[in-house]
Amino acid sequence: MTAIALISCFMISLLLTPVVKKVAFRIGATDSPNLRKVHNKSMARLGGIAIYAAFLIGLLILQPESAYLPYILAAGAIIIVTGVLDDITELSAKYKLLGQIAAAGIVIAGGVQIDFINLPFGSSLQLGWLSIPITLLWIVGITNAINLIDGLDGLAAGVSSIVLATISILAIIQGDIFIVALGIALLGGTLGFLVHNFNPAKIFMGDTGALFLGFMIAVISLLGFKNVTIFSLVVPVIILAVPISDTFFAIIRRIVHRQPLSAPDKSHLHHCLLNLGYSHKQTVLIIYAISAMFGLAAVIFTLSTLWVSLVLISLLVIAVEILVEQVGLVSKQYRPVLNLVDKIYNFPRRL
Repeated sequence: MTAIALISCFMISLLLTPVVKKVAFRIGATDSPNLRKVHNKSMARLGGIAIYAAFLIGLLILQPESAYLPYILAAGAIIIVTGVLDDITELSAKYKLLGQIAAAGIVIAGGVQIDFINLPFGSSLQLGWLSIPITLLWIVGITNAINLIDGLDGLAAGVSSIVLATISILAIIQGDIFIVALGIALLGGTLGFLVHNFNPAKIFMGDTGALFLGFMIAVISLLGFKNVTIFSLVVPVIILAVPISDTFFAIIRRIVHRQPLSAPDKSHLHHCLLNLGYSHKQTVLIIYAISAMFGLAAVIFTLSTLWVSLVLISLLVIAVEILVEQVGLVSKQYRPVLNLVDKIYNFPRRL
């Protein structure tokens, strides 16, 4: 049944996306080129509608049962409405944030909360009253992180597909049928859309798709990894390392350059790779490979012993830092680790 749902969602999204494209042009839901964007012609948005429709049909096929489901569907509808309005009229940032907070509030009220964090040696950290603000921050943060990487053809859809595939695989290993259903339905719809969105894109997912995918990934990653024995919250962080690190270092970059946190720029990971001379497709494929590496690391982490997990986390942190410095994600002058390596390498020559 899972395979049938995956294929069905893929085909529905694949066939529905061209229809959505025509509707988008008809109602003016288009994205015009500007200095911050890499496309040079007006493009249809609203592609997220096809993903959303495929997701709903996937749930009808799989019919997952959970007390969380009504709250997730209601919240998802709010996110979709927010995204559609933004794709048509370009809502201000505060109204988009209000829509995200409202949606997050619904799922939190339905019990989707980070109540505790599992720690090594059988202990756990109870969050108490901090549970609600931390959960809200996670959901809104991941929702916007996916939106921020939606800067190249196929990038957000491809990275989201890798994330969803990883979550689904881990859910299958853990026997979590509800998370498998959500992950597979979303994965099928996203892959079907990706066929039309990969470079050269025929349509963009718009905020309708980016906000919906980010929101759903944030929610199901919380539900899917609450009970992981070692560092439960680390697993979704590893899976989402690409959008999380891109967002985190964007914040650092703006602090370093004394810019407002909401200030747009062209220094995200995909921009940095383009500036290094990689083509559009090469940049997207490189980020796919990085995301897949983190997905594999998350699977290994989940199945590993404590000490292997600690070593893996250390290696991942070092890898991220070196990548950040190599591509200039903070700034071209930010190279503490690489400068240290250069000093160690050149030390014998100075003796």
